[in-house]
Amino acid sequence: MTSLRQKTISGLTWSFLDNSFNQVIQFVVGIILARLLNPKDFGLIGMIMIFFAVSTSLIDSGFGDALVRKKNCSADDYNTAFHFNLLIGILLFLLLFFTAPIIADFYSEKQLKNIIRVLSLSTIITAFGIVQSADLVKKIDFKTRTKISLISNLSSSIIAIIMAYKGFGVWSLVARQFLTNLIGTSTLWFYNKWLPKLRFSIKSFKELFSFGSNMLVAGLIDRIFNNIYYVIIGKYFSPQTLGYYTRAASFANLPSLSIDYVIQRVSYPVLITINDDNERLKAVFKKLVKTTMLITLVFMIGLASLAEPLILTLIGDKWRPSIQFLQLLSFSLILYPLQSLNLNILLIKGRSDIYLRMGIIKKILIIPVILLGIFNSIEMMIIGMIIHSLITYLIISNYSGNFLDYRIVDQIKDILPAFIIAGLNGILILVISNFLTLPHSISLFILLIISFTFIIAACELIKLDSYIEIKEIIISRIN
Repeated sequence: MTSLRQKTISGLTWSFLDNSFNQVIQFVVGIILARLLNPKDFGLIGMIMIFFAVSTSLIDSGFGDALVRKKNCSADDYNTAFHFNLLIGILLFLLLFFTAPIIADFYSEKQLKNIIRVLSLSTIITAFGIVQSADLVKKIDFKTRTKISLISNLSSSIIAIIMAYKGFGVWSLVARQFLTNLIGTSTLWFYNKWLPKLRFSIKSFKELFSFGSNMLVAGLIDRIFNNIYYVIIGKYFSPQTLGYYTRAASFANLPSLSIDYVIQRVSYPVLITINDDNERLKAVFKKLVKTTMLITLVFMIGLASLAEPLILTLIGDKWRPSIQFLQLLSFSLILYPLQSLNLNILLIKGRSDIYLRMGIIKKILIIPVILLGIFNSIEMMIIGMIIHSLITYLIISNYSGNFLDYRIVDQIKDILPAFIIAGLNGILILVISNFLTLPHSISLFILLIISFTFIIAACELIKLDSYIEIKEIIISRIN
């Protein structure tokens, strides 16, 4: 138990540092670029996000997860996955390159043709990094992954800022996306010493694909529908409006998806090791649920209540329309990490078929949300996203609960104290902000201090176990 705990804490620490460093970079660079560029530049990139998100899923084809899940991977497994990923990457490059004019015509934005053609090279670059990345995850070597992501994000961000300052406009965003991928993959090969050989095993392919195929379909559906909102806004509204939405989404995604990313990367390989001991698995999973949701609820409800001073202080008054989008999006993402944790249990138990089924159900339920956006407004669409998030969580946790005897009611009881504390904190911030007539930057600073003080005091007062767990981990790492 000690060994697993140490490995988990080490993985969580490095994953946290990875996300902290990189999210700080993303956050700061996003602010700088938002001040240098205009909403349309961000809108143009938002229009094509779906194509590259889908490409990434197709290139991986679920083989990365299959390699991580398989306990004893052979050389044939690694080589087969690598060559298959590379083949798909090349085919997708050709597809995107030649369909770029059609996509540009769809949006009536001719500028997109050259943007897509440049970024299409990223598909080949991505293919070179999938097996290397999976190998590091399998080793739970998140220290190396932290170095790699830090180097790639920092380098590409500096170049993007210089380009934006020099007046390159949207091409600074293109360069940042492309160089992050290129530098990240290059450093993966530098740090991870695995080298491919010209070997391809039909047996390995079938074994990996039997698990990976369900992951592929689920991932494809997930990527398409997660990015469909950008397509809807880009097609039926204006690039400027999409720019406002993408900026709000970047703020909202920062805490929720970062928490999910850290927990997912560490929990999956760790929980796999205790898959055969259901009682132990349930105990570890329960701790993950409580600590994850305490952090998520505090950040997301706090973000919604601080939306106005945050937007106006960091990126300026020209982005004011993003405020309401950010407030609504914050609530739509609250349950995202909890959904992911429950989906993880299905994968750990080898039920990628149910995982796929859940993905299909989730996306079918998105259709009414999309129609709200087309026929009503973006605000109504996001409200639909909030309702959709709650319904899908209830469906997913119903299935995962059967494997661990950890039902929906049990999960809700465990996270209810955190929800009450985070909710009271959000109300407190909103009430106090109404009485503050100071500049937005000073108001933001004061509200953050009040919020932090209230959360710590409330958790200490009731001795919230998830808070105590987090505090002990932090103290142990400092010591």
